[in-house]
Amino acid sequence: MPNEKLAYDFSTPKTLLIKLSGDWHISQGLLSEGEVSAQLQEHPDIDQINFNVSPELKWDSGLITFLLRLFKESEAKKIKVAREGLPKEAQKLLVLALKAPEKTILPLKKQQSLLEEIGQKVFQIGESVRMLVNFIGDIAVSFCRIITGRSYFRWDDFMLLVKRCGVDTLMLVSLISLLVGMILAFVASIQLKMFGAQIYIADIVGIAMVRVLSAVMTGIIVSGRIGASFAAELGMMESNEEIDALKTLGVSPVEFLVLPRVMALVTMMPVLTIYADLMAILGGFLISIMMFHLNPSEYLNHTQIAVKLSYVWIGLIHSFVFGVIIAVSGCLRGIQCKRNAAGVGEAATSAVVTAITGLVIATAIITFICQVLGV
Repeated sequence: MPNEKLAYDFSTPKTLLIKLSGDWHISQGLLSEGEVSAQLQEHPDIDQINFNVSPELKWDSGLITFLLRLFKESEAKKIKVAREGLPKEAQKLLVLALKAPEKTILPLKKQQSLLEEIGQKVFQIGESVRMLVNFIGDIAVSFCRIITGRSYFRWDDFMLLVKRCGVDTLMLVSLISLLVGMILAFVASIQLKMFGAQIYIADIVGIAMVRVLSAVMTGIIVSGRIGASFAAELGMMESNEEIDALKTLGVSPVEFLVLPRVMALVTMMPVLTIYADLMAILGGFLISIMMFHLNPSEYLNHTQIAVKLSYVWIGLIHSFVFGVIIAVSGCLRGIQCKRNAAGVGEAATSAVVTAITGLVIATAIITFICQVLGV
């Protein structure tokens, strides 16, 4: 026989007896089913296939693959296959393999025209806006219920979330804000030193960072660190059906899971922004003193004069709005997560993209409003 793994016995009329021996490993190749097909074509009167397995047979998924193809070919030719001679473990695997549905290739989608694609995107945007409005409404209702003491709220979870949003983010905020203050001082000095006005570095760094940049940089950091974690956590809960379990118990997921996260982030964002303001001013101060040899007292005096209290309030308003946007984006994407591992990653990525896009839009709107009001 060309294949030493198989031995055929045609002693019984209309019956093919296959004697399996040797090693059946997938790494050795799967060529034997073609040889069996040739035997069946040479003997068209065969109506049954039996197996005789050697006790020394060593097999893995290669044998199952061979048997599965043989079973399907025999079924097409209406040939009965007796499984009794096979190892019990192989019989169990065959039952599972035969029950598995065949993978079908999905037909290619019909190519849409440009107008159809635009219309579909518009409908998707409208549906997303509707879901966002409903989600914000649920959060507002839950907040009112907590104020009136009519909903369940775990303060231990809230304090843990405050620590995560605040203390665990301080080091990253410190580093980024310090470096941004230094970079802004370097950029400002390029033009100011042409007029011998390096002292106004204090004004530029102080006004730019306190008014908007500290809030924006802190928002970007928090959206990548906290917003993504919110989406991943709630996405895993959605995948593990924990959110469904809360609904079954009569506990609102928005009150129990979403609202503490929103409140914790909204509480800590202004604190982180004030801290980022100080670190950015410190970065500009170090560059001005060490590299441009400015007087420290004069630098601090210029900063104090330039940075008005209204600028601080504008920065705090930015941070408050950013906290709402980041928390809502992360929680909404987590709640909408698909129930698989890939869905969790998509939810985290989508939460960061949505949050950063929201930050840019909110910054433009707030800046325009401040310009109109003359603040």
